[in-house]
Amino acid sequence: MATKQRGRPRSFDRETALEKALRQFWEHGYEATTVSDLTREMGIGAPSLYAAFGDKRTLFGEVLVRYAGSYGAFGGRALAEEATARAAMERVLREAAAVFTEPGHPHGCLVIHAATNCTTPEVEQTLRKQRNANIATFASRIQQGVAAGELPEGTDAADLARYVGAVFQGLSQQSRDGATREDLEAVVDLAMRAWPEASAGASRGARAAG
Repeated sequence: MATKQRGRPRSFDRETALEKALRQFWEHGYEATTVSDLTREMGIGAPSLYAAFGDKRTLFGEVLVRYAGSYGAFGGRALAEEATARAAMERVLREAAAVFTEPGHPHGCLVIHAATNCTTPEVEQTLRKQRNANIATFASRIQQGVAAGELPEGTDAADLARYVGAVFQGLSQQSRDGATREDLEAVVDLAMRAWPEASAGASRGARAAG
């Protein structure tokens, strides 16, 4: 026996509306995006937004998850798929240069840009935590490279990870300011020249041990 559906059926596609919210936050940041902006872009009324997504902060949390699994997923793939720490970090930066300047969506990184002028402590803390988690992940991958002999034994993985993070964040801001993919690729070229190299003997030893 069919059960009668209670309430009014949802008159919009939730995934489409969420994507529109993502782009609104990405373009304007968290603080500058109002509920009115969101309802206008999403094509729904405020009651529908609250019923489907909760308040603005809850909606933004869902946007961050969607961003991490789509536009921002290139970093995780690079770390998982590349054989060396150098190759992984370089791929992260080069793919950032491509994604941050790609046509069809706002430029830069949502997690970086959304924090601009943010005065909501919970959101500011969430974004800072995510950025720091990314750098910690870089450090872990770099430390693996040190242990494998790809990098000099005395390499400070945390410092090198923060360097990569600073370049990454700079690429995001410069893309917002109009830098092209080619401009950013040139920055990556320069950044990778500073990458520390293990001695030839250490590299051969690491390969032999493997």
